[in-house]
Amino acid sequence: MAEHTCVFLSVAFPDQHSLSHIPSGAPAPLLYHEKFAPGKSTTTVTKHILPRGAPVLSPATISAYPSPVSTSSQPPALARGTVQRAERFPASSRTPLCGHCNSIIRGPFLVAMGRSWHPEEFNCAYCKTSLADMCFVEEQNSVYCERCYEQFFAPTCARCHTKIMGEVMHALRQTWHTSCFVCAACKKPFGNSLFHMEDGEPYCEKDYIALFSTKCHGCDYPVEAGDKFIEALGHTWHDTCFICAVCHVNLEGQPFYSKKDKPLCKKHAHAINV
Repeated sequence: MAEHTCVFLSVAFPDQHSLSHIPSGAPAPLLYHEKFAPGKSTTTVTKHILPRGAPVLSPATISAYPSPVSTSSQPPALARGTVQRAERFPASSRTPLCGHCNSIIRGPFLVAMGRSWHPEEFNCAYCKTSLADMCFVEEQNSVYCERCYEQFFAPTCARCHTKIMGEVMHALRQTWHTSCFVCAACKKPFGNSLFHMEDGEPYCEKDYIALFSTKCHGCDYPVEAGDKFIEALGHTWHDTCFICAVCHVNLEGQPFYSKKDKPLCKKHAHAINV
């Protein structure tokens, strides 16, 4: 007659991270409750040391990388570092005020950032290059040519190590081009989607579940954060899936027997057809 073992179970709760398994051929995995939960991603702004004589930002501007969501009827503000270009208008009966000198403009004028400008006064705040026919970047209510903005203000991408002009992705205490912060498996950009960390690499939710999640031995679905689970017979089970292989009575917290790697209640401990 086959030998049976009686075991008592306790139920545990997982951390707020998905479980992991290791592919065949790799070292034996840790039990779920022993697995180290990966750290959460954080959003920070990198501090840059500016060359002597460079324009200095106020603390409020330095921490203002993510543009706040507008709740008014006005168009949302452009992302910091967005490259723009002024629009030229010929002289007309319209007499706007110049955004630089606050004087009436009586000839051709430029329109940029919602204001009008004398063409000769729309210049880079640092190198004084005319921006009348050049692209510019707005920074703390001043305008800069692309070269000066890149030199003094633009953060560096953690992946390609080039300056970021336009939208900046903040993750893992670093800055990235939105196209450079990608899933380690499928290489697709995350955009605004959630991601999971494993061994220092970011993964999209789909690939993380496929590669690292622990599946219930009873139903073959992942054991997710917040699920009650049981570890028994060398496997992980949802608490509701750990049942007698014959009568399907739930064995959570109950003594059970095993045969052919299947749990059995006391009544069916000697069942033949398992």
